[in-house]
Amino acid sequence: MSLPIEELTPRQIVAELDKYIVGQADAKRSVAVALRNRYRRLRLPLEEREDIMPKNILMIGPTGVGKTEIARRLAQLARAPFVKVEATKFTEVGYVGRDVESMVRELAAASVRLVEREKMEEIWPEAQRRALERIVEMVDEEIQRNQPSDENEFSEPESDEDSTPFYVGFHVEDSDVRVARRAALQQEILEDKHNDLILEIYVEESSNPFFQVFTPGGMEEMGIDTNQLASPFPSKHVARRITVAEARESMVEDEAKKMVDKSAIQREAITRAEQTGIIFIDEIDKVAGKNGGSGPDVSREGVQRDLLPIIEGSTVATKFGPCRTDHVLFIAAGAFHISKPSDLIPELQGRLPIRVQLDSLHEADFKRILFEPKNALTRQYARLLEMEGVTITFGDDALDRIAQYATEVNAKTENIGARRLHTIMERLLEDVLYEAPEITRKQIHYSSETVTDRLANLVKDSTRNNIVL
Repeated sequence: MSLPIEELTPRQIVAELDKYIVGQADAKRSVAVALRNRYRRLRLPLEEREDIMPKNILMIGPTGVGKTEIARRLAQLARAPFVKVEATKFTEVGYVGRDVESMVRELAAASVRLVEREKMEEIWPEAQRRALERIVEMVDEEIQRNQPSDENEFSEPESDEDSTPFYVGFHVEDSDVRVARRAALQQEILEDKHNDLILEIYVEESSNPFFQVFTPGGMEEMGIDTNQLASPFPSKHVARRITVAEARESMVEDEAKKMVDKSAIQREAITRAEQTGIIFIDEIDKVAGKNGGSGPDVSREGVQRDLLPIIEGSTVATKFGPCRTDHVLFIAAGAFHISKPSDLIPELQGRLPIRVQLDSLHEADFKRILFEPKNALTRQYARLLEMEGVTITFGDDALDRIAQYATEVNAKTENIGARRLHTIMERLLEDVLYEAPEITRKQIHYSSETVTDRLANLVKDSTRNNIVL
């Protein structure tokens, strides 16, 4: 099976990442090479692929510098299943908490959702056509039912020769007439002329229960998938009265689900998870400290040892089938401001051979983050307020001042990296966001003076440990 992995060169991958992440060139180069190596491996003969193992990555850097965003954008580029997990949620087997194997089950579920979405997109036009045919038929029947008609009368035969009684007003419609009428009706529906007509349709309603349990095997979640033929809790169909406009949306999805092969989706999803899946393990430094022998730290080293077989390669049972982790790319990340990477057990260090140091963000980086990325904060807020008819703009000096304040607060309080900009921007635009529906001033420009008037006192309070930013 040909897996859908992009044929991007490492330089092209870095260029795509540059659209969303400022700086961190070393980290981008490392993940770009890792992604390209996957493409190279998949082009090898099948018998040689098994010998090529992924080179897992350890990202080291403070919070808010782009570690998670790099991994997430990389997965989107590769069209690969991706999950992000927190190492602090896991505990050693035998303690209350999540089993490390749950990350693989989450990866399999994410892969199924990804493949199902792709398959439904492929058949969406056909599903729309089928749904439209169903709606036309239902609307036609509803219209014909509501049309006034003469009451059918029983008529005696006019002569003895014709002794067969018949009903006056009861006739068989010509098929050509019906086809022409429904073709015209279809065009009217496409032109939204019958959107308010009420139809009664039957929709599938799941009746399966959902359980959450803790077991030695680590199956935190047990649920019955009603899509399986052998489900002991069959779905039931309930009647709903909805408009034609609502029915068009509901029926397209219903038709699409009927057309996809769920068994084939699950098989392909497991293959995708095994061959191109990416698992991002955040806060790995929180399980890297030395054990104190008691208290909450007792299972730190146990978590690391439980991670070893998963990262090295093992088979995990999921509800979609067994999933091997031999070729899953693991990207671990942590701030390591208290512990060090060398505090990880040697076996785990060896399974994360590529080390990347991410730089702390400075004032110039903050300014670039405000306007340079494709999803820059200033663009996000501008687009949101456009929906209310309000236009906001930022002067270059205003961006300088916002970046200055973010740097100052990070330096004198907790350094949370680029996330500080979210807090500052929300404070700066708080009044406009609240008053936008009733505001009369539709053009608002932010200058350095405006930013200073709004934020100066808040920044002072924050740096005096009266935290408001």
